[in-house]
Amino acid sequence: MSTPWLGGALLVLPAVYAALMLGLRRGWEALPTVEPAVTPSTAPPAAEGPLFSVLIAARNEADNLPGLLHDLTLQSLPPGRFEVLLADDHSTDATARLVAEAARHCPFPLRLVALRELPGAGTGKKAALQAALHHARAPWVVCTDADCRFGPDWLSTYAALVTTDAAVRFISGPVLLTGPNTAWQQLMGLEFAGLVGVGAAGIGRQSPTMCNGANLAYQRAAFTAVQGFAGNEHLASGDDEFLLHKLHAAFPGSIRFLRSPTALVSTAAPATLGALLRQRVRWASKWRHYRHLASQQLAVLVLGANVALFLGLLLTMLLPALGPWTLAAWALKLGADWWFLTPVLRFLGRPQWRRWLPVLQLLYAPYALATGLLGLRGSYVWKGRHL
Repeated sequence: MSTPWLGGALLVLPAVYAALMLGLRRGWEALPTVEPAVTPSTAPPAAEGPLFSVLIAARNEADNLPGLLHDLTLQSLPPGRFEVLLADDHSTDATARLVAEAARHCPFPLRLVALRELPGAGTGKKAALQAALHHARAPWVVCTDADCRFGPDWLSTYAALVTTDAAVRFISGPVLLTGPNTAWQQLMGLEFAGLVGVGAAGIGRQSPTMCNGANLAYQRAAFTAVQGFAGNEHLASGDDEFLLHKLHAAFPGSIRFLRSPTALVSTAAPATLGALLRQRVRWASKWRHYRHLASQQLAVLVLGANVALFLGLLLTMLLPALGPWTLAAWALKLGADWWFLTPVLRFLGRPQWRRWLPVLQLLYAPYALATGLLGLRGSYVWKGRHL
């Protein structure tokens, strides 16, 4: 194959990827900004009960729960407008005792749902969420993780959207990775910010593909209408995206992204490379079960574009004449990422992370291939369990 033909082939996927990023940038810009609802702190609870049931699945989270419960105590939404149900997934630490003690004095209703006390409840996050949902009283469910933190207007921002948008059935919220200000943490944060941004922009284009279970909400009636987790309950991962796809199919035009700094949830980045790989393999394990075409196409395109750049570098070592073509492919891909991520990182308050884009690009192809292939095995270790 001649150099122009080979160089042109290397440019195809990065060019398609760049076109996608331009469209996603428009999708991001189409998202409206949501302001938190203003509710007097002295307002009495509504007669019909709480507006939100906050569901949290926890396994051995005694170290993280005090921070989460503290943030819930500070919510500007009156305590009578939400309840919290924490599902303990067979913890072996002080998780259950800590929640039981907190329930005696916190201003909002807090209930511990212990899976070990429910025969046949099963294990894992979906089983925990399903058990908690059985006891929930509110028409709307908000989900977060036990190791997350958020500001005082988190629930008020959700309330502003669900009380003004009659068509909404599912809401995806923004998530930020936090941790020590190191190069490693910033690289992980940048990659994660890209996932959050792509998920949000897809919703802005009315073609939702991804979300994050650390910050989302859904209408209970809609959850019941699509039979909740049925069809993927055997998978340890995917409590968020499979539900997103089902609700989008059943209720087109009902998915929203909560674009508001007050709705931001932060969670600690994996502390080590091994922890990162275990997390990403867990996420990748659900890809082969996707039935949502847009999500499948997105995953293939992102992987293909990154592999094309990596191959370009290897081939240029053998055929130096390919250098300009490889350089053009890299410029196209990195320019598109820079253009798309600029407003996303500004929203997250981390615009300085853009400087790590070239480094992340060098690492991404082998990293994505490794996690993708390991995810296809369908087995991994998570929270001390072999899944």
